[in-house]
Amino acid sequence: MIGLYFRTFSPIIHLSMKRFLPLSFLLSALLLLSFALTAQEKKFTILHTSDEHSTLLPLPLTEYHPTEQHPGVGGFARLSTKVQQIKAAKGDEPVVLLSAGDIMGGSPFAWLILKQQSIELELMNQIGYAAMTIGNHEFDYGPDILADYFLRAGYKKGHEHPMKVVASNLDIPSGHKLLEVEMLPYQIIELSNGLKMGLLGILGASAYSLAPGAKEVNITDQYKAAQKTIDELKQNGADVIVLLSHSGIEEDRLMAKKLKGLDVILGGHDHIKTPEPELINGTIIVHPGYYLQYVGKLEFAFDSESRELKLLNGGLQSDYLQILDSSIPEDSTVAAKIAVYTDSLNAFLADFTEDRFTDIASSVISSDFPVIKERDLSESSIGNFVTDAMRIIGSEVIGDRVDFAFQGNGVIRAEVLPGKMPWSKGKFALFDLLTIVGLGSGNDGMPGYPMVSVYMTAREIFNVLEVTSMLSQFYADNFFLQVSGLKYTYDPGKSMWGRIPFLNVPLPATMAVKSVQLYRGDDPQRADGEWMELTPETEGLFHVVTDYYLAAFLPMVKEKLPKMEIIFKNKNGETVHIDDCIVKNGPHEFKIWEAVARYAHQIETMPVMYQSPQGRITEDKGIPLFVWTITALSLLLLGILILIRRWRMRKA
Repeated sequence: MIGLYFRTFSPIIHLSMKRFLPLSFLLSALLLLSFALTAQEKKFTILHTSDEHSTLLPLPLTEYHPTEQHPGVGGFARLSTKVQQIKAAKGDEPVVLLSAGDIMGGSPFAWLILKQQSIELELMNQIGYAAMTIGNHEFDYGPDILADYFLRAGYKKGHEHPMKVVASNLDIPSGHKLLEVEMLPYQIIELSNGLKMGLLGILGASAYSLAPGAKEVNITDQYKAAQKTIDELKQNGADVIVLLSHSGIEEDRLMAKKLKGLDVILGGHDHIKTPEPELINGTIIVHPGYYLQYVGKLEFAFDSESRELKLLNGGLQSDYLQILDSSIPEDSTVAAKIAVYTDSLNAFLADFTEDRFTDIASSVISSDFPVIKERDLSESSIGNFVTDAMRIIGSEVIGDRVDFAFQGNGVIRAEVLPGKMPWSKGKFALFDLLTIVGLGSGNDGMPGYPMVSVYMTAREIFNVLEVTSMLSQFYADNFFLQVSGLKYTYDPGKSMWGRIPFLNVPLPATMAVKSVQLYRGDDPQRADGEWMELTPETEGLFHVVTDYYLAAFLPMVKEKLPKMEIIFKNKNGETVHIDDCIVKNGPHEFKIWEAVARYAHQIETMPVMYQSPQGRITEDKGIPLFVWTITALSLLLLGILILIRRWRMRKA
């Protein structure tokens, strides 16, 4: 560019040289300085997504229309168009597309992983992702299936792909198939302008704690692993260092405080979006939301002389988050691929349900109102709908009355939002319904957590409610239980005396649950009468259904909290193993998503009872026990100090 400039203007400079020599030197000096400044400033753009969760199509699918404007948001075909639009607008400026993990899980499209397909990887490579990291939901089907997922798509060590997989703190055991996958501890990408971008990927502790499918794959300390990797990237010439973090916003903030030399954290896991970046200790933190509702956009300039990184976009007209709504046309090539994947999903669904359900876009229930989750750590309308489906359809499939159904908020992933458009008004698509409870798989290798049928004593029912009340204070909303056939009142502040310092271990009090009632009526949809009071001493066994995820966890409580023992039994009171409690429907396991789909199809129109919570769970807060604990300890300490003072006075 400098040579071209002087070739263009040299005749003018030559003619003026004798008369304006000092001016010509001044102009030349200014021009050279200008070009030098331009050469040392390297501009680039980062686009980023997280928690894509196999969201190939816009949600809610109920509202989707391929050619009309509609309120549905997301989808890989729109993302592809948006990325192309931004790259075209940037011209020669490098644009890098990155993901912070959880590319799979949640959407029924993730089920195709169990049918030996790797559709998310195929689409992300086609769209042009440069790198991704591993999230907790990548382990939903276990590390062996995750390894097959990558290897099937050609991610064998030594093979090159547009999208790199970067994981800096996974501890994979020797000999495991995942070690065959081209999974890098870090990556340096050299951009077209010469800038070297260093990438690392971290799976955080809180996210890993919600990955029971990880099994023998562990994580190392995220802070030590991150700092070590950052130092290596610096030594290898990285100009800008970007962390792909699947840890949640709180752990991201802590990493920004602790780590040195980190420029940007692109975060995910807790499904939040940051309309404006946070700046902590010189590190930029951004989260782009989930389900491809948005693509994050960060425009930078890096000064190679001062090593300063400047964020250029933002201001009053902030464009950090680019919404992927119906104003963005779909990339026809990507849309065509998704249509093929949709046919595969429909074929699986028809085969698995014996043609009961054959089209994910079909409407299975109508409603005049949304059925939603009103707030965290409380009874919800959608929770009542899901647990009623489990209890009512579970009774039909098992052939015995089910007393109680339990389901954790962590696996209730969406809400019933009936359509508002002319083609969808009052309808609700099967795909959106399945997305609500579509996580996991069973021992049969088929999608969805299976239903588990067990019998418990009244004391064990109280223990379940006590345990989950306590767990909700450690894991927030994930282990808060929604219930059917049950009413109870509790005080969360009386679930434990406190926590052991440094270990974060609870001191259980088992005093949270104040009252429990069992529904004894015959009308499955009118739980407004015929209630029976339960106490821990009430005799008999009670029939409970839940999902395999929660059922596998509950008996383990005994290992750390012996007083909270929960033993699964059959109807005869004999102790049984969880795998013997899985409900079968013909040749296969009966899935929670099947129960919800059948219930919706059976009732056809949403009952008004699901318009709002029904008072199944009542929170009655008093003074937390830890206040009494602190008060007692303070009084004890004060008493000791008074005694010491008196003793010293006597000695004097």
